[in-house]
This record gives sequence, C-alpha cells and structure tokens, in this order.
Amino acid sequence: MTKILMVCLGNICRSPLAHGIMANKLNTKNYYVDSAGTASYHIGSKPDRRSIEVALNHGIEISHQRARQFVVADFDEFDYIYVMDRSNLSNILSLSRDDEDAKKVHLFLESNPNISDKNVPDPYYGDILDFENVFNIVDETCDIIASSLED
Repeated sequence: MTKILMVCLGNICRSPLAHGIMANKLNTKNYYVDSAGTASYHIGSKPDRRSIEVALNHGIEISHQRARQFVVADFDEFDYIYVMDRSNLSNILSLSRDDEDAKKVHLFLESNPNISDKNVPDPYYGDILDFENVFNIVDETCDIIASSLED
C-alpha cells in the first residue's frame, strides 16, 4: 500500500482539503492518505468549517478528520509527503534524519505545471471564496499526482 501525507501549517485548512480530495481520487485498497500540520495550534480540532463546507459542496466529507502535528516517525510511515508551501517544506526538511527522509518530501504544487506560484495560498484569514480557490488548485493538482501515481 502506498501512503501519502498532506502537510500545511495548522492542519485545518489546506491539508485537510488535500487529504480529502486525494483520498477521493485514489483506490483505498492501494492507497492510504492522511494529513498533518507543522504547528501544534489545532491538535485534535476538526478542519476549519469553511474547508468542511467547500469540500461538502464538491461531494467530499472531511468533517471526521482531526488535526495532528507532523512527527519524525511520519518519515517511516509515509512514502510521499506533500507540503503546501515553502515554509512547510523548510519545516519538514529540517526534521528529516537523512537523504531517504528528504526524498519523500515534495512541494505539492511542483507537480502542477499550470500554476506558477508553487505555494498553495493559506485561506485561513480569507472568506469562502478563498477556500473555494484553494479547493480548485488542490483538486487540479491531486488529479495530476493521482494520475502519475497510478501510471
């Protein structure tokens, strides 16, 4: 089974959306998807209500997810670790123990040649339209990643 981890700052906006979208696109017999945050602000919390709403509007249920913080053991557990922005990338790479750990870490939008800014915008201080924009960016990129994983 291939295991994929989506990572953002607090694990309540971007990575729960990426987690839900990617899990919806892949066969759960072959893939396991989870999410985490680099910070401990929201451990145990549900995703942001706006993330839940936007996902549900697209037929994806994410309200069962609970925020957790990335731990070094995640390098052992996951095959692919996708981070939402360069700050997350720096934080996760600083925890890597060796080149094997570092090779698992990918800037999420590097997979998407259609988007020039490789940082998924953080919608936390925005409105529902910002969450919808993030959903669309993440959905398009998950299509690309899912297609490459299944090839």
